Amino acid sequence: MIRRWLWVLWALCLLSAFACVAYPLYVIRPFRAQGAQELQLALAVTRLAFPVAATCAAAAVLFCVLLWGPKRSARIVAGLGALLACAFAALTRVNVYEIMFHRIDAPAFTAASDAKVDSDDMVLAVRVDGVARAYPVRTLTYHHIVNDRLNGAALAATY
Repeated sequence: MIRRWLWVLWALCLLSAFACVAYPLYVIRPFRAQGAQELQLALAVTRLAFPVAATCAAAAVLFCVLLWGPKRSARIVAGLGALLACAFAALTRVNVYEIMFHRIDAPAFTAASDAKVDSDDMVLAVRVDGVARAYPVRTLTYHHIVNDRLNGAALAATY
């Protein structure tokens, strides 16, 4: 009976560590409407994700040791679960959006008459001392930031 409870606790640790990674990714993913309450909860989970997932990973390792027995299949399952919980704890420290959305550090420009932008596309336009630049919003939605220099001044265009 105790062994069954150890498996239940082991599974709860694994699921909790997974939730610390999965829930914020699900809610904060791009191109999806987010409600204020679910976003607030996802950001709270993000802030607490590492300590919670690390605690769950440590507990999963402990339960793995306690569940270690003569059955090879049980050892493999318990060990893989503990390893997965540790991986989820490590993943809470990775900002996947920084990996997905690479900023543009050396933008290339063309004359407005030669630009391949649809007439109804929105642009973020900047003019400094008579020099103008336009950054297509469609491009900014994928990269989120363009680092540029305009007349010697540093400029960060973001959307």
